[in-house]
Amino acid sequence: MRSFVRVLLGLALVFAGTSHLTFARKDFQAQVPEFVPLDTDATVLASGVAEIGLGSALLFAGRRRRRLVGNVAAWFFVAVFPGNLSQWVNRRSAFGLDTDAKRIGRLFGQPLLIAASLWSTRGGTRRRS
Repeated sequence: MRSFVRVLLGLALVFAGTSHLTFARKDFQAQVPEFVPLDTDATVLASGVAEIGLGSALLFAGRRRRRLVGNVAAWFFVAVFPGNLSQWVNRRSAFGLDTDAKRIGRLFGQPLLIAASLWSTRGGTRRRS
């Protein structure tokens, strides 16, 4: 089950990263908080590249590196949380999140992504006979 979640998360990150660079670029710009010192489009492009890299690492990292990759992915999800918060606070519609209820509901998904990053990259406990 851990491998399934890890692969699913990796594929989702690669897809999201690719969408940052292509068809959803404008929607992702709605999430960039004002305090980010970089250009909005540059921030979206950089985060897209980071997501593709993290997703690929989740998919292809060897067992010895998975825990590290899971930690980095979890910290990435922590780092992008202010963007989700900014979208809610500033009432920016993107990705079909066109009401405050939908935007705040999305905030509760971030801890699940963090947990999935950590859980899916940890080895299971082995039972001794």
